[in-house]
Amino acid sequence: MKNFLAAIALMTGIVSASQSKAEGEITALDTRQQSIITIAAFTASGDIDRLTPALNAGLDAGLTVNEVKEILVQMYAYAGFPRSLSAMFALMNTLEERKATGINDEIGKDAGPIPDNFDRDAYGARVRANLSGLDDIPPPAAWQEFSPIIDTFLKEHLFADIFVRDVLDHQQRELATIAALANMTGTAGQLRYHLGAAMNTGLSKAQMSDFVLVLGAQVGSQQAEDTASLLAEVLKARGQ
Repeated sequence: MKNFLAAIALMTGIVSASQSKAEGEITALDTRQQSIITIAAFTASGDIDRLTPALNAGLDAGLTVNEVKEILVQMYAYAGFPRSLSAMFALMNTLEERKATGINDEIGKDAGPIPDNFDRDAYGARVRANLSGLDDIPPPAAWQEFSPIIDTFLKEHLFADIFVRDVLDHQQRELATIAALANMTGTAGQLRYHLGAAMNTGLSKAQMSDFVLVLGAQVGSQQAEDTASLLAEVLKARGQ
């Protein structure tokens, strides 16, 4: 495992051989961030047996109940309602079991109110442009012209209705997104985009390297290898 983790770090082009991290050494992502990764990844794959300990670890790390619920709600936009709902039932069971042992988890804040004049199309378009690293909203791409309705759903629902909820910030949401996409198949194009988007929310190269290491240590070696390869492409394109 030690050699594997060092190899993954090298694949990203972030650290030199002399700086390779020791096995399990995650220094740039805190325990809350690491838990967002595993919770989102196992929700997306529908692996409830692995999700349950990840939920416990996340709550132990200080994620509030509402923050965990928000991760699971967001996941339906990527993995569908069935897996999101199954994960929500797993969280309910986990909370009941923890309460039975005397653990009273912090509920945390609710989402703030949405303005009455909230323009979902404009907000969603702006969020997507920001995630893309653009100052201006670009003209429609070919796929948007081919299916305007899916573009509308993306803007008005995912990037507006969901992203406007302030229980999680946009950086946390992108961390959850790349974790989900990394543990799904057939999503390389979306994962490549969101790796860049995650960095556009402020995640550093070191944090992205740690993201890959968490995948390798907690999710799966193949997922980590595939993500490391895409991340290397993203970093090269960004001149990093």
